[in-house]
Amino acid sequence: MNDPNGFSFYKGECHLFYQYHPYSNEWGPMHWGHLKTRDFLRWERLPAALAPDQDYDSAGCFSGGAVELPDGRQLLLYTGVRRGHNADGYLQDIQTQCLAIGDGVNYEKWGDNPILDEKDLPQGGSTIDFRDPKVWRDPDGVFYTVVGNRTADGSGAILMYRSIDGLKWEFVRTLDACHNQYGKMWECPDFFPLDGRQVLITSPQEMSPVGLEFHAGNGTLCLIGEYSPDKGFTRQSAQAIDYGLDFYAPQTLAAPDGRRIMIAWMQNWDTAKAKPCNCRWFGQMTLPRELSVKNGRLIQNPVRELESCRGARVVHQNIPVCGEIKLRVILDRFSVEVFVNDGEQVASAVIYTRQSADAITFEAGGSAVIDVEKYDLVF
Repeated sequence: MNDPNGFSFYKGECHLFYQYHPYSNEWGPMHWGHLKTRDFLRWERLPAALAPDQDYDSAGCFSGGAVELPDGRQLLLYTGVRRGHNADGYLQDIQTQCLAIGDGVNYEKWGDNPILDEKDLPQGGSTIDFRDPKVWRDPDGVFYTVVGNRTADGSGAILMYRSIDGLKWEFVRTLDACHNQYGKMWECPDFFPLDGRQVLITSPQEMSPVGLEFHAGNGTLCLIGEYSPDKGFTRQSAQAIDYGLDFYAPQTLAAPDGRRIMIAWMQNWDTAKAKPCNCRWFGQMTLPRELSVKNGRLIQNPVRELESCRGARVVHQNIPVCGEIKLRVILDRFSVEVFVNDGEQVASAVIYTRQSADAITFEAGGSAVIDVEKYDLVF
């Protein structure tokens, strides 16, 4: 499994779809797996929602989003991929945007797919890097989607489209473009208001390191700024979303209680082969995180529901070590997520730890006094 898809609320429950190859633990023609939850922690598995069974998605049902239609049905907007010949006769992936509509369990592909293709791209836009639509419905009832694309200069851009009914779409604008500043192709975009600001997140490929902010390879990018329908998006700051190596393709939802919650694939294409021999599974999701913006930065913390799972408590106080920092460390069987200074920075990592490991140690190069508070998590 890889990218989270269609992370959204539908009929009072949170639905999470995800990129899924049901026949092996290797990447293959992608399907959409499907889960739902009421508390972001305990998940019910549902039948796979999409499979590559049409000409326009015969090479895979790639990432996308979900939204509820006015008539109560759920719409899935996804990238269909097929193999085709270019002008020089070479085979390549052709990517278009497609629809499926269902009731929360069963979905039927739209008869007029694809609904966005080459004719809907701005000049210079790529048909082989045109993917990952994230869809939402504004309070005024209009549907919008943002889609990743590669431009004529070889780097990424985020395109915005709109629709009155969710079925017929028109190009609005190029929301933002990379211009070879932050990586190349911009994948898996999301665009949402948060604490009076507008946030654009994406996952750039082929990133170059920038100090300690961005690591090389496939990374994540958060742009915070302002947006108006007339002027578009104006970025004011840029930061990495997660500072670990195993975090990619995040997607958010607006919860009914007003929270903006994000989940991501806790892996990276650059580390995808680093799994134990004979491992029968591959890929996992991060804990869902609550987002906010403070002092111009994206802040992330585990969903508050996690605190209800705290079991046995262990406390150590006034222990001498070094430095001044606040860490919240969440350790699962094969992963660790570290939240620094109340979510100012986060680092996620996959660790194939022996399950017999039974201790956590702390050490420092100077002197300080720390408090340690540990809980078992009981689900």
